[in-house]
Amino acid sequence: MQILFVADPLESFVIYKDSTFAMMREAQRRGHQIVACEPGSMSWESGGKVTARVRFITLTGDKKQWFDETEARSMALAEFDAVVMRKDPPFDSEYFYATHLLSQAEREGAKVFNKPQALREHPEKLAIMEFAHFISPTLVTRTAQDIRAFHAQHQDIILKPLDGMGGMGIFRVGPDGRNLGSIIETLNRGGATSVMVQKFLPDIVQGDKRVLIIGGKPVPYCLARIPQGNEVRGNLAAGGKGVAQPLSNEDKAIAETIGAKLVQRGLLLIGLDVIGHNVTEINVTSPTCFQEIHDQTGCDVAALFVDALELAARA
Repeated sequence: MQILFVADPLESFVIYKDSTFAMMREAQRRGHQIVACEPGSMSWESGGKVTARVRFITLTGDKKQWFDETEARSMALAEFDAVVMRKDPPFDSEYFYATHLLSQAEREGAKVFNKPQALREHPEKLAIMEFAHFISPTLVTRTAQDIRAFHAQHQDIILKPLDGMGGMGIFRVGPDGRNLGSIIETLNRGGATSVMVQKFLPDIVQGDKRVLIIGGKPVPYCLARIPQGNEVRGNLAAGGKGVAQPLSNEDKAIAETIGAKLVQRGLLLIGLDVIGHNVTEINVTSPTCFQEIHDQTGCDVAALFVDALELAARA
């Protein structure tokens, strides 16, 4: 197969931990042709198809010069056997527009994973609303008064922007309410921006678990991202320590329930964030932790993904 990865610039990859790199490496091992482009290289003109300036690459096995570019040219996305959307968040306006171009490419015959319509309809913070029975007390609002009332009820809370990633912009406010007003002003910008507020979960000391779901089925191991020092965030980008561990029966049951529903909507790869007994986010843009799980357990997540991709591309 020829597989097009729509991703961040190749030169920005940190390959020892990058899950998209792991996908590419496994796909090349199986003999598939690896092609890459950035969302900004896609375009459409009336009378034609969605095209992109793409880079044909070969992975070298070298840690520094990890790929060789063999060719670059413009191609229609519908010419590829599979298009894998792996652009990292934030889910900003340009990401949104890119999904519309990908939807047009689908109408022209392209097979895109994750499905662009599903990406638009499942923003990573808000997708949990559909599964409220799996989440902790949560509020989404622009109104400062609502946030203050939520804090008064739950005392210890987490506030975060809806478009953040890697733990960016996350605040904890305890029972004393210290800095709550300033944090609200920072996040909701005078009522112009929606904020997510959740009851603080003490189970975070055991880790914010990344549970991966591929083709509707949970990967047998998760990565518990454990906050270090005085940090409240477990995100690896915020200094959390990643510890791979087998899925608990409860986490497996949650993942099976959510995965079975969302795979029907074209979400081939999902990353649940689970703290204790509660789902806190449903990541669908570019879920990570493939290499950390593989390195610690031997479970080849990239192979599971390419298995599912091959099956879906043939369907």
